[in-house]
Amino acid sequence: MPDFSTLMLFAAACVVLTATPGPDMLLIASRSISQGRAAGFLTYAGIALGTYCHALAAAFGLSQLFIAVPMAYDAIRWAGCAYLVYLAFKTIRSDATPFAPTTELKRFSMQRILGEGLLTNLLNPKMALFVLALFPQFVAPQTGLLPLQMLVLATVLNVTGLVVNGTVILLSGHIRSRFAGRNRFNKLPQYLLATVFAGLACRLALGSRN
Repeated sequence: MPDFSTLMLFAAACVVLTATPGPDMLLIASRSISQGRAAGFLTYAGIALGTYCHALAAAFGLSQLFIAVPMAYDAIRWAGCAYLVYLAFKTIRSDATPFAPTTELKRFSMQRILGEGLLTNLLNPKMALFVLALFPQFVAPQTGLLPLQMLVLATVLNVTGLVVNGTVILLSGHIRSRFAGRNRFNKLPQYLLATVFAGLACRLALGSRN
């Protein structure tokens, strides 16, 4: 297992990384504004699950496939683009969701939001490469099982991300409250979320492996 000093150093790196605005933070914020804090936390839960999947893939060497077979990277990248474009289209076509706070989300909606967060993370090959590049710097095969060490690091990253993104979710809740009851903004959450999905798709499409 990584020692305490190693975990603290890794946690410090995680704070810097998670506090830097990026696609995940933007997706979480837009979900929180459009559907409330519960949706924001569910989105983050999906992203956190994806982080565990990437950590296990890196531990077992599966992420190295992207380096060994460039076409595999491109296939995942374009699959992610297509999925995000689909989400943007579905969001625009959905009924207007007012900013008024909701007391609960339907079970299907909760599953869908969680799944979208998970798939958005899994279909981002740069996340796999990030885990593959950073995590090995903080593990040592002689100190324990490598998959277990990777899961511990993923947990540290997720806990740090929860603190940072939880703050974003709570602040987004205040923005949602400010616009509650203003009918002319009813469709704005859909446009905002669809723009985020489209922007993430463009980021993946135009991104490179560097």
